[in-house]
Amino acid sequence: TTPPPEGPRSFAARVSQQDPRSDLGDRLRDEAFRSLWEGDDIELSYEITNADRAVGAALGGAVALEFGARPPRGSVTARFTGSAGQSFGAFIAPGIELHLTGDANDYVGKGMAGGRISVTPPPDDAGWRSGEPPALIGNTCLYGATGGDLFVAGTAGERFAVRNSGAVAVVEGVGDHCCEYMTGGTVVVLGSVGYNFGAGMTGGEAFVFEVPGDGLLARLNTDLIEALRPQAPDVEELLWLIERHHELTGSPRTRDILADWETSLSRMWHIVPRSTAARIRRQTADRVSVLD
Repeated sequence: TTPPPEGPRSFAARVSQQDPRSDLGDRLRDEAFRSLWEGDDIELSYEITNADRAVGAALGGAVALEFGARPPRGSVTARFTGSAGQSFGAFIAPGIELHLTGDANDYVGKGMAGGRISVTPPPDDAGWRSGEPPALIGNTCLYGATGGDLFVAGTAGERFAVRNSGAVAVVEGVGDHCCEYMTGGTVVVLGSVGYNFGAGMTGGEAFVFEVPGDGLLARLNTDLIEALRPQAPDVEELLWLIERHHELTGSPRTRDILADWETSLSRMWHIVPRSTAARIRRQTADRVSVLD
């Protein structure tokens, strides 16, 4: 090996890890905040790459700082094309809608408190058009979310909606540990799920479309949760969410589910904490006794 040069060390060259962070999130904040503050509705469009991380967080922080828990006077709809880096839509707030055509890395919607995120593949994605949901977002999405909506016309990785306490999501498949430690919100999974579903889940609810042959019930962590068939009031909410998902994403999966709703409904499970399941059973028993 070459011995180190004599004398004091000096800076020689910049390495890529030292490069400044992407400014796309700051651009979004700068171009959208005035409209949110003044009460206007604005639409913006951007190209995005996987070097653009936490896009939306700066704008969400500015909205929270100015308006607190109140919604802003205006709204922004930002459309992105490409592959987003980590934490796309993290910490966004009411009044902010982010629509991504492409895919995203881990932590989509992390800590989001309001607003809406939708993710769809490119229109020429052959698998998507044939009804096979593509892998669109990474792991630990919706981590610690307290509000807002997420619609994904494809599948997510592991630990989807972990520690979610208020967000609503529709996704077309998830990996292991979905809804882990969830305390609130609603998650709809229109496809396969991994193992250990609902571990530590003490609140909220999930609806899962059981893919034939998947053995969904064997993949649940039943320490704290139960799987029931959806009751009438829950079916109404579920149908609305699936219709909304189709409206926002044009998903072939939701098109097929809605086309034969009665059959699709027979494959749906309502997964809730044990306390919620006991309440549902009591309400069902009360309705039956009244009818009797």
